[in-house]
Amino acid sequence: MIRSDIQSWFKGGTPWIWLNAGAIAIALVAVFGLLLLILFRGMSHFWPANVEAFHYQNNESALTVIAEIIESETVPLESLHNINLDKNADVGDEQGNVTRYLVKTGNRDILGSDFRWLYDIDLIDREQPENLMALERIEWGNFYGYLTAVYEKDKDGNEQLVADGDRAWTAFIKHLHRTIDIREQILELEQGDIGAINYQLERLRLKEKRLQLDDELTETEIKKLTDQRKDLKQEYDVLLKQTQKLYQQINRDSIRATVMDGSEVTIPLEKIVKAWQPNKMSFLNKIGFYIHTLWAFITEDPREANTEGGIFPAIFGTVMMVMLMAVLVTPFGVIAAVYLREYAKQGVLTRIIRITVNNLAGVPSIVYGIFGLGFFVYFLGGSIDALFFPEALPAPTFGTPGLLWSSLTLALLTLPVVIVATEEGLSRIPRSLREGSLGLGATKAETLWRIVLPMASPAIMTGLILAVARAAGEVAPLMLVGVVKLAPSLPLDGNFPFMHLDRKFMHLGFHIYDVGFQSPNVEAARPLVYATSFLLVVVIVSLNLTAINLRNRLREKYRALDG
Repeated sequence: MIRSDIQSWFKGGTPWIWLNAGAIAIALVAVFGLLLLILFRGMSHFWPANVEAFHYQNNESALTVIAEIIESETVPLESLHNINLDKNADVGDEQGNVTRYLVKTGNRDILGSDFRWLYDIDLIDREQPENLMALERIEWGNFYGYLTAVYEKDKDGNEQLVADGDRAWTAFIKHLHRTIDIREQILELEQGDIGAINYQLERLRLKEKRLQLDDELTETEIKKLTDQRKDLKQEYDVLLKQTQKLYQQINRDSIRATVMDGSEVTIPLEKIVKAWQPNKMSFLNKIGFYIHTLWAFITEDPREANTEGGIFPAIFGTVMMVMLMAVLVTPFGVIAAVYLREYAKQGVLTRIIRITVNNLAGVPSIVYGIFGLGFFVYFLGGSIDALFFPEALPAPTFGTPGLLWSSLTLALLTLPVVIVATEEGLSRIPRSLREGSLGLGATKAETLWRIVLPMASPAIMTGLILAVARAAGEVAPLMLVGVVKLAPSLPLDGNFPFMHLDRKFMHLGFHIYDVGFQSPNVEAARPLVYATSFLLVVVIVSLNLTAINLRNRLREKYRALDG
């Protein structure tokens, strides 16, 4: 009886249902666990952790280390081969273990490195002084120390004391806000107005060379170009004077601070991005600081070999490349699928084409990158330069890796996905709808445009979703056809033609590779790898959710027609 029940249980398929459910549950737990790990390890980096003072003392010397604790662990005492221990000293716990701390000491310009291991051997005290100061600088990473005094220069260039002691921090924050405002004005002038003038001057130079090559450089054209250059030069001189005045203003203020060895250093305020006293901050203040720092990470440009600052150019480049890729791949994929399903004669050749399309989906992405470099960049781009941009040669315009070629390469990579998904959608449309449209007098093209394609649009969007999911995370082909470590100019700006498809760009996937494996400061780069990975997932999910929402709207719109 029991055996019969077990056999019927197996024949009913119940075990396989439970196995499938269990596999899906394990997969979901693994995915969400990975996302939570990335989220915690990445986003916790921006929390303003307390800074501690470690006081060490033995028979020979005394030492104080000011640092932020990154992590701690317990290790066996026998493993500390590089530390000289007094044999008679009572070191370690009852099990012979000792605690060590990975700490961020900052002050890389003074100490040479800003991460080190500390042990609780000879550690006599740990404290968190409220007046400990943390600074984020444009160069050399963070600074930790005690604020001593604030100085500013007078008109003759002589330093004058502004505040010291308890009044120093308030004066410092006030002067720092002024410095940050001036820095933003300088950045706006250099990247905005002055950058636009330099761009126009370069365009005039290329225009003059083009007229010279075409033997059309007349006296009238020369005078016209000269007048335009003169006007731009006058604008440039005015902006240059404004910039020089701002640089004089930003160089005015500085602070004196004491580091952990007791020495005093001078730090110009123009080198400081932000300042805080973490040990004095309340929980609500830390939350506000955390949100501000996270927002700066998303909206600012990277610094210090991409281990400091933000990742906005990488986010911008990733989104723009994916959107341009979607615009390029969708029409080609739909046209190919319509031809195979609606117009091509179903035979051996059509089956071979379908097999080839399916096999293209399995080709390694680096192969597409090599093809894109050889065909798009060198052949097609070089031909475009010779035909339309001879004045810029030998410097290439489109004959070099850039945004357009990256988007085309990924469009080619994801084309099979769109073709297969669209063709599947076309095959599910009832033949009766086509015949009814033709019977009412519509042509085949009108039937295709007004009946078939609208009903197949959810399937087209499904293919686009799959294409976006794959293209957004690809890195290998992009390394050959357009992605760089640092792109000073965005592909989209206020200069005509506004969208510069020939420019190189930054990408979140390549940024993760560069920070994680090419950074000279591994410990500083590690949390940024997690944070950037999480933002890449967020970008991909956002793009997919947008496409899914559009697909659902289309599906609801044509549901009645499908029935």
